[in-house]
Amino acid sequence: MEIDNESYKKLMDGLYDGVYCVNLDKKITYWNKGAERITGYRSSEVIGRNCSDKIFLNITDRDTDTSRDLCLISKALADGRRHETEVYFLHKDGHRFPVLVRVVPITDTNNRITGAAEIFRDNSPSISVSQRIEELEKMALLDSLTMLVNKGCIEMNLHGRLDALFRYGWPFGLLFIYLDKPKKSSSTFWHDIKDKVLKMAAKTLLFNSRTSDIIGRWKGEEFIAIIVNTSEEQLYTAAERFRFLVEQSSFSAGADTIKATISIGATLAQRTDTVELLLKRARRLMDQSRLAGGNRTSMKTV
Repeated sequence: MEIDNESYKKLMDGLYDGVYCVNLDKKITYWNKGAERITGYRSSEVIGRNCSDKIFLNITDRDTDTSRDLCLISKALADGRRHETEVYFLHKDGHRFPVLVRVVPITDTNNRITGAAEIFRDNSPSISVSQRIEELEKMALLDSLTMLVNKGCIEMNLHGRLDALFRYGWPFGLLFIYLDKPKKSSSTFWHDIKDKVLKMAAKTLLFNSRTSDIIGRWKGEEFIAIIVNTSEEQLYTAAERFRFLVEQSSFSAGADTIKATISIGATLAQRTDTVELLLKRARRLMDQSRLAGGNRTSMKTV
């Protein structure tokens, strides 16, 4: 059965996954509805642009820019093979989120490569996050700006986790996170963009956490992450992943590109801890990161 171009487009637009196609010059020729939903960019904003443009600078968790040497589209165009990996996309709102990417070459009737198609799927726990937000809204446990859990919910979870640690030995770690003020920002400019930067950082933290972890806003520019069933090494890895992904997040404000960094204090909870002692230790470590210039993780080893 043959499918005409219009029918093919309707078929692609009905997919849950994002799909876009490029020609041999790597210019985008098609961008489906799934791609619009996942990235926030409408097809009219990307058709005709090169896939190496700024908005497509996807990264891995190893500080690798896949738009350069590891560009899967370039590989597929060169070797005619399928390629797959997980990268972190940059949403139009500015936050980073994990995406599973598959790239396949497009060939004509003579089996000559004429372009490539990229199929990508949001790999963050977005469905679980949406359900969790609805439940927390009903219980008045959400921060209204960032849509993260609020201070009261964090304290409640810390008491419960410390009780489980004392009774059953279930380990968890705490990350005290501070949103660094951009060094070149004036007080007036920072005041104007602070809420949007907070929301960008909050989404990056939330969409790159496990569903079992708790990510919340403590107050002001401070966040708390409760990382369950973790070791020191795993806690540090989680902290550094958060730090790196926030650093790689950005959005546009007029002619300016707004970026942010975070300072983190990381520590495992101990059976002798109280909520106050645990928070005090994590905050002290976070302050060490800030005093050392920010954009780093300081960790207390046991």
